[in-house]
Amino acid sequence: MHCAHFQAARCRSCGWLAMPYATQLAARAAQAQALLPDPAIRWLPPLASRETGFRNRAKMVVSGSTQAPRLGILDAAGAGVDLEDCPLYPPALQAAFAPLRRLIRRAGIEPYSVPRRRGELKYLLVTLAEDSGALMVRFVLRSRTALPALRCALPHLVAELPQARVLSANLQPVHQAVTEGPEEILLGAEDALPLRLNGLRLWLGPQAFFQTHAATAAVLYRQVREWVRQLDPPAVLDLFCGIGGFALHCADGRREVLGVEISAAAVALARRAARDNALQRVRFESADAVQGVRALGRLPPLVIVNPPRRGLGADLCTALQASAAQRLVYSSCNPDALARDLAALPDFRVRAARVLDMFPHTRHCELLCLLERTP
Repeated sequence: MHCAHFQAARCRSCGWLAMPYATQLAARAAQAQALLPDPAIRWLPPLASRETGFRNRAKMVVSGSTQAPRLGILDAAGAGVDLEDCPLYPPALQAAFAPLRRLIRRAGIEPYSVPRRRGELKYLLVTLAEDSGALMVRFVLRSRTALPALRCALPHLVAELPQARVLSANLQPVHQAVTEGPEEILLGAEDALPLRLNGLRLWLGPQAFFQTHAATAAVLYRQVREWVRQLDPPAVLDLFCGIGGFALHCADGRREVLGVEISAAAVALARRAARDNALQRVRFESADAVQGVRALGRLPPLVIVNPPRRGLGADLCTALQASAAQRLVYSSCNPDALARDLAALPDFRVRAARVLDMFPHTRHCELLCLLERTP
């Protein structure tokens, strides 16, 4: 992939970009196998990615001025770098940036300046449902000050960008390297973006997690569904279930499926998807993962875990180690955290694994493992 920003050293987020893509993929596979050196592991072929246009979400720092806003990242001095033509974004995302710049000018919202600690608009977070082209646009603001002007300008944006279906403002008042705050304010009638994946309708909400690479996520869900079908457990527990991706894919009406997620908003979206897809014997509960495991008492024979980058943590590993679960499916976006968790799960061994390239041109990858309790 050619990127003028990388060549000019304006952006080095894609640290492996100078490496041929086939070499990148081979290096990720080699890293994963070095992390899990057991010769008994069955390694499935690594999943390659498109090299360009694969991201379904853009996190754009807003900088510059009200009349000349820039969307992209900040350099080391805190100045804005325009990345509207970043080749990681598909055309449908790139086409949304110019109308959003015009909205900033029309509403007169001052971009937030990190060096000066002043201004109102910090980020634009734009999510694309690739199957329909519909967009979710979130404005991360320092305060409510700009909300009236933003609301007045939104009809112009919707007229110019009708695919913007979900609109919201997120309030992030602190001067920290934290993208979002806890308060979300809907600015339109729709509260979630529908996405069709593997024949299922999922719902993406303003503060609910979903992978930034939908095509790779589709393969990830299919792989887990295939393992579950082969093992055929009577029940499945999906921890850190988010909007329900794994649980919904495993809900075939033959087994009980429970998804547990700390975000009540994500659980509401998962329940909505279960209804829309007319799925039976699947339910979702809002709880911390450790609390959810303790509340269940006896766990089902198969547990799916998809933790954040920090991993499962000592308490959850202890609970899983002492549970009745016989198999774990672990989807990891941080193989280092995975290695720490495996050390805290001594009764389990990795039987099968697969590298999925969720983050092309970087050293990061998604590593999917099937673990089995040893006698």
